Amino acid sequence: MRSPRGRGVADLLSDFGHDLPAVAPAVAMPKPARLFSHVGVRGLREPDRGWVAARPPVAAYQMTSDQAPALWPFIAGPGLPPTGAQMGIDVQSGAAFCADPVGWVLRDEIPVTNANVITMGKPGTGKSATTKAFALRMTDFGYRILVLGDPKDEYERLCHFFGVTPIALGPGMPARVNPLALGPLGQGWDRLSGSEARSRSAVVFTRWLNLVRGVVGSQRIGDQRVPFGPNEAAVVRAALERLTGYAAGSSPLRETTIPRLWRALDEPDDDLVAQCRFVDRQQFLDETRLLRNALGQLVSGVLAGLFDDHTNIDVDWDAPIQSLSLSRLSPLGDEAIGIALLALNSWGRGMREVAPPGDLRVVIRDEVWKVMRLGVDAVKALDEDFRLSRGVAGKGGDIQWVNAHKPSDMLTVGDLGSQAANIARDLMHLADVKILHGQKAGVAAELDTMLGLGPQASDAITGWAMQRRGRALWMVGERAYKVETHLHPAETALTWTNEALEGAA
Repeated sequence: MRSPRGRGVADLLSDFGHDLPAVAPAVAMPKPARLFSHVGVRGLREPDRGWVAARPPVAAYQMTSDQAPALWPFIAGPGLPPTGAQMGIDVQSGAAFCADPVGWVLRDEIPVTNANVITMGKPGTGKSATTKAFALRMTDFGYRILVLGDPKDEYERLCHFFGVTPIALGPGMPARVNPLALGPLGQGWDRLSGSEARSRSAVVFTRWLNLVRGVVGSQRIGDQRVPFGPNEAAVVRAALERLTGYAAGSSPLRETTIPRLWRALDEPDDDLVAQCRFVDRQQFLDETRLLRNALGQLVSGVLAGLFDDHTNIDVDWDAPIQSLSLSRLSPLGDEAIGIALLALNSWGRGMREVAPPGDLRVVIRDEVWKVMRLGVDAVKALDEDFRLSRGVAGKGGDIQWVNAHKPSDMLTVGDLGSQAANIARDLMHLADVKILHGQKAGVAAELDTMLGLGPQASDAITGWAMQRRGRALWMVGERAYKVETHLHPAETALTWTNEALEGAA
């Protein structure tokens, strides 16, 4: 480079015999082809170039980050951990959606305090398939399946898949289930102290009283339910204490049956009459007539031969699944099936009252509306099952999975605002996980009123979820996830429930 006042560096070096190397001329690189070109907001004014004469109006909003979710609640937020059964796709985030109700309870960052699940949906929206897919996939994580009453044999294929034969109950069938069975609480009495024995007896008698209250309260006199008040409870408890030997200080308790209880009330001895503080035997019979007639439905009524003797079925509790089929009761009507479901609930609770640590099950309760129609006492029994889902004394713990069609299924138990209706409505809040499949607008409005879903969630139920089977809004605590369940072809064969429709087509 030549200085403006003298010779340059190249001239200086050349004086001493050194020449700088020549620099090769730079080669011009071709410019890359442009993949995109700028287009104005109105497009290009050429044929087929999307030109518009006027700019579309654009709405602008200003808000803080904590206000935005109120207008767009389905913006992908914090996802759930990848544990439990992979159910399908969370369509908001595009990630896999995994369901793990018990695991959710154990995590502080997830707003879930119980593992109960209620699923609702219009028939044909994939409610049953989602239930079976969840139960099937949870067996890979050590869970077992217990179906406490299958009115339509929907779980028969699933049982056969595991090599298990469903236990069939019905008129003329050999199987018997004793709702007053002691279950695991009938064992180990020799190792109990006096206070522990009394505490265990209280648990047993409470379960039996809830059953009898539900059975009696399911009967009607015109438009009124048969009453079961403190007097009836005292009479039943006194009879049970005498039949089991508890009144005489016997330990362990002797197992009894519904017919023996009914006979003790129908043919009372003088000691029972005196213990219940009746003037004489005739007054006892007069005051307990409705109670005895209601209990007689399990002895000589439409359900005779099902729950009137000791349990004679051998249940393999280590099998992946156990199901009690009630399809043969269909000709007897919905009320008979409801009473049968109520009796099985009591029996199943007895079988699970002392579960070993780590024994986790998915307890499926189908057609729950038939139990709801039996009255407030039947709902109280289901309410107790929900409250025991976390286990007893730190042991066991089940996922109580209830299938229903719509909110009114839960409210058919009584008039709006009644005690029965309030208890039934509260059952919805005892299930921290709710799976809401497609519904019509009227039913979605009921859900919105009951659960406070909001317009976006209601639109998802009436629109998006109705467009394809298996879509549902999963409410995990207060969080909402739009989930589309995906089935393997083998699972589709196990969960399909439209055989009757296919045969008629």
